[in-house]
Amino acid sequence: MDAEIVKAWQCIGCGKIEAPQTCVGVCQDRRVKFVYAAQHAAIVAELQTRLQALEKLARQIAYTTPRDGQWERSYRALGERARRILAEGAAEEGASP
Repeated sequence: MDAEIVKAWQCIGCGKIEAPQTCVGVCQDRRVKFVYAAQHAAIVAELQTRLQALEKLARQIAYTTPRDGQWERSYRALGERARRILAEGAAEEGASP
């Protein structure tokens, strides 16, 4: 799913954003929130990387059958891998402004 990107003008002084459109006579000013497309793209890329790591772990859990008597060893190894993935995500979140 792609987000719609709105091209607009932003004042370098006050930051006001304007996107001139053809007026149909019912204009109202409302507060809205925007993010810069580059910041959005960076966050999406980071989330895609984390999602891929978690999907890889989910596939490993789904398709791994431990040998007889080795379920606990496999469980602990998968748990350790999951903790590493989650720790990497937490570290990246802490590094973000």
